[in-house]
Amino acid sequence: MKIPLSRIAHGRSGDKGDMANIGIIAYEERHYPILLREVTPERVKQHFGDRIRGSVVRHELPNLGALNFLCHEALGGGGTLSMRIDAQGKTYAAGLLGMEIDADPSEFGD
Repeated sequence: MKIPLSRIAHGRSGDKGDMANIGIIAYEERHYPILLREVTPERVKQHFGDRIRGSVVRHELPNLGALNFLCHEALGGGGTLSMRIDAQGKTYAAGLLGMEIDADPSEFGD
């Protein structure tokens, strides 16, 4: 079944220069494998389309049940150089949490 990423995770985001930094954290440890499988750098880049012009690098933090994504060339130059509404990347996590992922009902144990 398809579910929004926000059903199993929350997130935070920020920036450094022209790079957005997105942290996605599983609500429950048992959902971390779903994050690993479904939230790939390729899917993150695809989800944001031409908003991310550079590479997307994923860092895995299993002890936190989290993934961290560095999205290069994602802010139109960043800060005062950009004409974008969110030149600091503060809303990128909220945007990513709307991405639909595949999950089997058995993975929820509800």
